[in-house]
Amino acid sequence: MPLRRIARGGTLVPVPLPVGVLGGTGPLATAHFLRRVVELTDAAQEQDHVRLIVMQDPAIPDRTSFLTHRSDADPGVPLVDNARTLERCGVSFLVMPCNTAHHFADRIAAAVEPPLVSIVDATVEAVLRRRPGAQAVGVLSTDGSSTVGLYPDAFRARGIKALEPDPSDQALVMEQIYGRVKAGRPADPGAVRDVVDRLLGRGADLVVVACTELSVIASQHGLLDDPVLVDSLDALARATILRAGRVAHPDTPSAAPMGSARASSLP
Repeated sequence: MPLRRIARGGTLVPVPLPVGVLGGTGPLATAHFLRRVVELTDAAQEQDHVRLIVMQDPAIPDRTSFLTHRSDADPGVPLVDNARTLERCGVSFLVMPCNTAHHFADRIAAAVEPPLVSIVDATVEAVLRRRPGAQAVGVLSTDGSSTVGLYPDAFRARGIKALEPDPSDQALVMEQIYGRVKAGRPADPGAVRDVVDRLLGRGADLVVVACTELSVIASQHGLLDDPVLVDSLDALARATILRAGRVAHPDTPSAAPMGSARASSLP
């Protein structure tokens, strides 16, 4: 892990370079990601945690609207601008706790020197660790991610079939993402669980929570206690911790996000 020396109390102390977080897409998902990085770090003192610089930018245009051709506002432009801002802050690498925004990952990577750790790659690896022989994986994602084949392409490259919800179930998924979490309204975890069960009924070995708004729902309502669910946000949090040279807690069921009765529990 790259280090630099900074003055503290008159002494030059070596400290790791911070991690840059491209956040705000959406804001609650980013806040939950930050919390999970803290919770999943095996730290005996606060100095053992990951140094982070966060660009929380909810003004970035909606990714799904652009990818489904319902808007001409290109999210890639501010994402690249924010990555350059974080680069100027001296970050060692970048992370982006939004799955759909990873359609723009190559543009970001081409614009800055710090590497971008992929939530998609981290999630695929988490699936392979959880179920090494998986043949088919269900994917809960946005219409934008589905349109560009974000996860189907990644799983196909590893010889795994991606199963996506049928149109009526996908509409239920989008309602939870946009009509509930992004709108600040209470979610319906039962609806999410029903879609999961139907994907399992179609032959999925595991189901990936491939939208970080859904990660908030799944964690808050205890859905991640079921090992059949693999959470993309937790996968990225673990990858961040390890890339930053810290130690992560074992891959166990997730704690709930801020405001939940389970918020104080650790893996």
